Amino acid sequence: MYYRLNGVTQRLTGTPAAVCSSQGLRPGIPPVGPLAIFTSPTKLVSETGSQVQYLGANRVPDLQRHFQKSVGIPVHLKGGVIDKLLYRTTMSLTVGGALYCLVALYFTAQPSNKIDEE
Repeated sequence: MYYRLNGVTQRLTGTPAAVCSSQGLRPGIPPVGPLAIFTSPTKLVSETGSQVQYLGANRVPDLQRHFQKSVGIPVHLKGGVIDKLLYRTTMSLTVGGALYCLVALYFTAQPSNKIDEE
């Protein structure tokens, strides 16, 4: 589908490819479509067309059960070792950045040591 500027409404309107003429350097060559980013489909359409079969199992109920258990730890740490590592890294960088800002503020607030020669 191509888009053209409508002369009356001054908006872009979709037009079929047969209406627009190519203004490129080679008018006789048909345009090539973009390459597919995802080559494997995530859904398979059945022959009836009304039902959709998904590839893979639905893991949402299992994940809901896992994260809704009351085991005494916060939800952002229930993912395991990776979540703990990410949480501790984030907290370390936050505390370190705050301390760095305070040290920089302290050094900036100190008067400069200019020696006046008379």
